[in-house]
Amino acid sequence: QVQLVESGGGLVQPGGSLRLSCAASGSIFSIDAMGWYRQAPGKQRELVADITSGGSANYADSVKGRFTISSDNAKNTAYLQMNSLKPEDTAVYYCYAHIVWSSPSRYWGQGTLVTVSS
Repeated sequence: QVQLVESGGGLVQPGGSLRLSCAASGSIFSIDAMGWYRQAPGKQRELVADITSGGSANYADSVKGRFTISSDNAKNTAYLQMNSLKPEDTAVYYCYAHIVWSSPSRYWGQGTLVTVSS
């Protein structure tokens, strides 16, 4: 059993910043990758960013240059630094982790709401 706990969401004005965190715990051999999807009302689920255990990061075009994903492998934790936030970033953000030698292999956090509004 693996559990993911994420935090860091909240209300911020346009142009502001937030940092999300996602910590995995439980029966973990190693993590292949961690990342975040987001879901806004009336919009499709979107992969925001992910990062492999080797440090290779991937970003949605809409957040490139504004968001930075990082990880602390020793803590089984990922971070998403979100800068220059825009109203269109408003969504529930769900982190995930892909766990090596785990069944199931993919786990999800509970979601955290990010609201960007003046």
